[in-house]
Amino acid sequence: MPDSPSRYPIIEPDAKAPTLKRLRQISRLMDNVITVPGTQVGVGLDPILGLLPIGGDVLGVILSGYIVVEAARLGASRATLGRMVFNIIIDGLVGSIPMLGDLFDFAWKANTLNIQLLEDHLKSPIPTKKADKWFILALVAGLLLIAIVLVVLPMIIIRWLWQALSGG
Repeated sequence: MPDSPSRYPIIEPDAKAPTLKRLRQISRLMDNVITVPGTQVGVGLDPILGLLPIGGDVLGVILSGYIVVEAARLGASRATLGRMVFNIIIDGLVGSIPMLGDLFDFAWKANTLNIQLLEDHLKSPIPTKKADKWFILALVAGLLLIAIVLVVLPMIIIRWLWQALSGG
């Protein structure tokens, strides 16, 4: 059946280019918007947001999650989306550890890694199974759960430390 439409259409670069450009800009803003003078080290909003107590890491996870949702809209496979979410989980959980997490945020560029994963997927001529709506919903729910954990866990740790220090 040579005339039948392919189950996996050829990616039209012009149709996806504006979205990919916007995602690259968000990634750059989050990971590398400012270059440290005299080095090639970039700093973005993600490590700066991570300095804000409790809510900063949550905001970083939400902004990173937007890239994953848009990647799903572009037709990224389940495997690609899963790796992207894994990068965000690592960034969010390790980034929430005081001091160590702040240093980690300067080195771990989850959004840059996720854009690279998306670009590799879009360049790949191998047909892969696209994520369905339920899978995408599960990923978003998982990211929201991580965001909730990033709010609750520091509060529990602060309470525990306060009780330990105050003897109560």
